[in-house]
Amino acid sequence: MKNKSALLLLALLFTVTASAVDSKRFVDNWLFTLGDSAKMSLHDYNDSSWRKLTLPHDWAIEGDFLATNPSGASGGALPGGIGWYRKHFDINDYSKAKRYYIDFDGVYMNSTVYVNGIELGTRPYGYSSFRYDITQYVKKNGNVVAVRVDNSDQPNSRWYSGCGIYRNVYLVETGNIHVAHWGTFVTASQSGDMNIDISIDNKTNSKDKITVRNSIVDFHGRIVAVSSSASLANENAITVNKQHISVQNPILWSVDNPTIYILRTELLRGKKVVDTYTTKFGFRSFKFDAVTGFWLNGKNMKINGVCDHHDLGCLGTAIHKDAIIRKLSLLKEMGCNAIRCSHNPPAPELLDACDSLGFMVLDESFDMWHQKKTKNDYARFFDKWFERDLTDLVVRDRNHPSVIMWSIGNEVLEQWNSASADKLTPEQANLILNAGHDASSLGGKELNVNAKLTRRLAEIVKILDSTRPVTAGCNEPSPENNLFKSEALDIIGYNYHINNIKDVPHNFHSKPFIMTESVSALQTRGNYIMPSDTIYMAPKEWWLPYTDPSFMCSAYDNMHASWSSTHEQTWDVVKNNPFVSGQFIWTGWDYIGEPTPYGFPARSSYFGIIDLAGFPKDIYYMYQSEWTSKPVLHLFPHWNWLPGQTIDMWCYYNNADEVELFVNNVSQGVRRKLPHEYHVMWRVKFEPGEVRVVAKKDGNIVREQTIHTAGMPDHIRLTADRSSNRHGGLIFVTAEIVDKDDNLCPWADNQIFFNVDGEASIAGVDNGCQTSMERFKANNRKVFFGRCLVVLKTSDTSGKIELTGRAIDLKNGHIWINNISY
Repeated sequence: MKNKSALLLLALLFTVTASAVDSKRFVDNWLFTLGDSAKMSLHDYNDSSWRKLTLPHDWAIEGDFLATNPSGASGGALPGGIGWYRKHFDINDYSKAKRYYIDFDGVYMNSTVYVNGIELGTRPYGYSSFRYDITQYVKKNGNVVAVRVDNSDQPNSRWYSGCGIYRNVYLVETGNIHVAHWGTFVTASQSGDMNIDISIDNKTNSKDKITVRNSIVDFHGRIVAVSSSASLANENAITVNKQHISVQNPILWSVDNPTIYILRTELLRGKKVVDTYTTKFGFRSFKFDAVTGFWLNGKNMKINGVCDHHDLGCLGTAIHKDAIIRKLSLLKEMGCNAIRCSHNPPAPELLDACDSLGFMVLDESFDMWHQKKTKNDYARFFDKWFERDLTDLVVRDRNHPSVIMWSIGNEVLEQWNSASADKLTPEQANLILNAGHDASSLGGKELNVNAKLTRRLAEIVKILDSTRPVTAGCNEPSPENNLFKSEALDIIGYNYHINNIKDVPHNFHSKPFIMTESVSALQTRGNYIMPSDTIYMAPKEWWLPYTDPSFMCSAYDNMHASWSSTHEQTWDVVKNNPFVSGQFIWTGWDYIGEPTPYGFPARSSYFGIIDLAGFPKDIYYMYQSEWTSKPVLHLFPHWNWLPGQTIDMWCYYNNADEVELFVNNVSQGVRRKLPHEYHVMWRVKFEPGEVRVVAKKDGNIVREQTIHTAGMPDHIRLTADRSSNRHGGLIFVTAEIVDKDDNLCPWADNQIFFNVDGEASIAGVDNGCQTSMERFKANNRKVFFGRCLVVLKTSDTSGKIELTGRAIDLKNGHIWINNISY
């Protein structure tokens, strides 16, 4: 019951952010067609041949990986194009006294929305959330909403973007006087003092006296403070009501105890409630200091963060709460406490989960400004749209307690006086961004247009929210960087350049500092390049081609991009310099696209600490040993090699003085980590049997780990991340090839065929291999170094689910799961 209650509470917290008087998810029974034939027939709703589906939806993830797809390998080598969505709907309680809106959390990209044949508008930025007022166009019965999505002009991104209505949609009904869209702004201090701004939207032609009643509801559902005041709501205008409330002894939001409060706002005309709006928030304080780094609620700590792209592996970019919670939960177990939304506005569900699970967030706006990085990217829309898109981001997200910084850009070319990438391929642009520029492209006595643009963007943020600092991810460390020269950045953010970090206190003596992006190590789960004490750079320099027939990287921490460093090297700098507030590692998870250092057939990244399927790479346990107090003892690699082969065995550990390795009970020596070391190593000869590591503290054994040589593959082992699931949820099932004694067969590459009986269907399959050309939407998958993943989506009916895995010459795997309603 405890776990069930926790899940119910988490579900409740997801529903309470900025809910209008009647906001309904508008995601069922949509129709979809690929192509632009519907353009000339907006009033012809003969769409009987269109595909029926439920949103969110990403059509690109359903396609084939092809070298000829215009997105290129950097964009995931998946298709783009133009797609149309339609939904027929009635409004059963329709009233002319109500207002009707349709809200989109995100559509990638160039979306044009129509209601009953009337064009409402176009939003080019695929990551922005937006609303249309459809009141004058709808009726009780026979309504149709149509959405044209144009992602045909590619490449337009340096990573996989997805295609379609990939985030949630809502139909909102309000009265003529209501709280405006994203119309609350809460600032809550550590002491319990709150300032609350409520924007009242009056859609009538007359002024009206409205009472605004704000109630603060704690984690247990108890009202702990109430305040009311009157406002004169001006006709056809937005009026702001300001109130101050104090809560006695609030429980503070923190990464270890992410306590959420709810602001319930009611608008009253006389004694009648005409609108209700709820907002999630938290009490906390934080500061960045140029000498001591970061402080949360008076506690000095490191921001141990990762960068995160928005795709969800085999699910594509179609948002699902369960996939987000899985992603964050694995990172939390590692000790991660922060997320950088790279490099665009995130889905609201991600921020909701960060609020509830205890992650701090660097909320980011743009990957480019005026200067292009790819031929058809957002730069072509920037001049017209940057104020609206940046404003919408800040106003939408400023109540989240998880958000602690705003980023106005990532590696923008405006750092330099002149820099151009629009004639380069996305792969070349990505490399040259980090190659550095000579001094002639920097400086000047007067602030140039790029520095002034930096000031303008920061000014937009500060007008809307003065409670959080503004930064940007910069890969030009010189103080002559135009963004730094603007003096508009509250925090100096470096992407990489760890050799320049020592100069930060001198170059920016009064400014706090953080590594907005770090590491860029390259790893393939399960592949070990020896000797492991040799560092491999790929490519050695940005202009040199790199290739290897395996199209794999090393799972030891001994391979990184030319502009970057290893995980251990970077962490040592962050850990041992108090003025460094923390870092955001590139990246927490592998993601689709940007397959540095390779080109096609590589189609997803090698940067992640966790692979695309959600299987941790070995480096995961280095961070767990440093970032948590959990007892860690992780020995790798596996113990299946050629007889007599020289093997480097690494071990990550903590809470111990020393570790000793045994091969078939023969000691290979004791190892102790020295200062600035984060692993130990033995170089040994392989012989079949077992390898065992023993950790000791004060001379006593505290932990042991044994790895056995696996025998011949015998059967399929299926392991689900949960034994029961709510309706419409996701279940992530790991499939492994094991021997008769249940040891993982690390070299297995069998094809597994999956069959589901009962209340679920297969939502996707993956194995973490960056070069696999198998479709993500399928009922089979090759295992990669012994493992693969199948994702099940449960139905809306309670009942049993049976998943079977079959492979040639192996015993079947079976697992049973309950689909229940709660």
